[in-house]
Amino acid sequence: MSESEGSVQVVGTAHVSAESVREVEETIETERPDAVAVELDEGRYNQMRGGEPEDLSAGDLLEGNTVFQFLAYWMLSYVQARLGDRFDIEPGAEMLAAVETAEDLGIEIALVDRDIQETIRRFWSRMGLFEKLQVVGSLAFGVTDPRIGGVLFGVLVGVVLGPILGVFGGAVGVTQSLLVGLTGSALVGLLSAYVLAELAFRTLQDDALALAVAGGGGFAIGTLAGVGLGLTDALVTQYLGDFVISAVGSMTLGLAAGLVVGVAVAGAMSLLGEGGESADEEVEELLDPDDLTDTDVVTAMMEEFRQFSPGGAEALIDERDAYIAHNLLDLRAQGKDVVAIVGAGHRAGIEEYLAHPERLPPRESLTGQRERLLPWGKIAAVAITGAFVAFFVLLAMAGVEDRFLLELFAAWFVVNGVFAAGLARLVGAHWPSALVGGSVAWLTSVNPLLAPGWFAGYVELRYTTVNVGDIETLNAMLDDQETPLLELIDQMFDVPLFKLIMIVALTNVGSFVASFLFALYVLPPFFGDIGGVSAVPQLLIEGAQNSARGIWRWVA
Repeated sequence: MSESEGSVQVVGTAHVSAESVREVEETIETERPDAVAVELDEGRYNQMRGGEPEDLSAGDLLEGNTVFQFLAYWMLSYVQARLGDRFDIEPGAEMLAAVETAEDLGIEIALVDRDIQETIRRFWSRMGLFEKLQVVGSLAFGVTDPRIGGVLFGVLVGVVLGPILGVFGGAVGVTQSLLVGLTGSALVGLLSAYVLAELAFRTLQDDALALAVAGGGGFAIGTLAGVGLGLTDALVTQYLGDFVISAVGSMTLGLAAGLVVGVAVAGAMSLLGEGGESADEEVEELLDPDDLTDTDVVTAMMEEFRQFSPGGAEALIDERDAYIAHNLLDLRAQGKDVVAIVGAGHRAGIEEYLAHPERLPPRESLTGQRERLLPWGKIAAVAITGAFVAFFVLLAMAGVEDRFLLELFAAWFVVNGVFAAGLARLVGAHWPSALVGGSVAWLTSVNPLLAPGWFAGYVELRYTTVNVGDIETLNAMLDDQETPLLELIDQMFDVPLFKLIMIVALTNVGSFVASFLFALYVLPPFFGDIGGVSAVPQLLIEGAQNSARGIWRWVA
């Protein structure tokens, strides 16, 4: 280091440690540096100083990953807030102490961290699909009873299993008479559950118990009336067609099987929860107050992520070490003596770069979008779009009537639209938002990069304002252990961010489920007029041959 250069002293703190606050204040008062560098970006600094959080723009939402980045940010914020509550200190208090101490002493404040939105975006983009599901799942399972998670898992299994049984059920012994009984059981069970729910919620104080009574009673009554005694068989066969019986019956069977799996998973999770430590106990053991000066809350958690997501840990920890080191080196090169206040998990990496600047990656590589050699997502989307267009073109070339093709497309449009718009409306979307999401839902089957939830969310943002500050509101709600579950969920829907996430997610889920059910339930009877599903490959071949002949005649 040349004589004209300044110096950098790195103070590693724990973001929820009261001892760190005292250490920060004492270090700055003792050293009286030219500048105090803090692990903050401009947005977090302004919010910490009482400024308004930046709103989410509609244009940002259409980039597609914004909502999921909010989920990742929410997860990190929630974990840190819980730890702050446990150790009775406001997360980020040491950064605020550094800023206020520097201001009192007239010392320059330097914001040296990378923009949090850039960090979360890169963190999210570096993870694979399974890793992303784990991140979102860790938030969901961290704030709900794991037994509820097990049952929900079973429902998802059932939704997938139902259509498969509808198509291939005959091969495993699923008879038409069984489907008739299951259809009757489902209809009677739903009606009974609704009536019991109305009575239970009026007479019972515990929402969970009311749900259990309604669900269990409806299941028992429906099973007895339909499958057990066959009381509904005549009505079902008289008023419902074979397609409806097959669809409802197989979905009921799939959901029943899925719930058996879910109950087993819930039981296992409950036993593990009773025999092991609670989430709070695990957190307390990981971050004992006496050890907090050696561990940064967020980066300690992310070190575990490094085991299954090196890319995510790189974006959240390693890149920020380098980014902060670049800014500290700039301050040192200006001849300033600097005290840098950073999380303890960053200290070793930053000091390594300060000692060996030649090892720093280029600054431009730490921001912006990293381009992949092959954009597999776009390639897959183009391939699916091409297959969709080719499907209709080849059917037309094979001589299939235009009326049939229009009816097929109309059915596809309606089924996708009803499911997507219906689920969006179910979670509180305004009618224009739900209708826009439903009207473009069919595009998801054509181009997976055009998710209808983005469009529904885009329109929804005309009616509401969403910003990072909503995360603090949600964290406060989730820390409330006394509010009944259903009431808590209802309150969460009053928070714009949560409502927007649910609208985007459920619109996409509705479109996905509709496409799945359409392929398994609607297409087979549609193709009955042209020889059944088995005739489709031959029609496509004939269409290809006719197309090839036409091209050859044009060339010749």
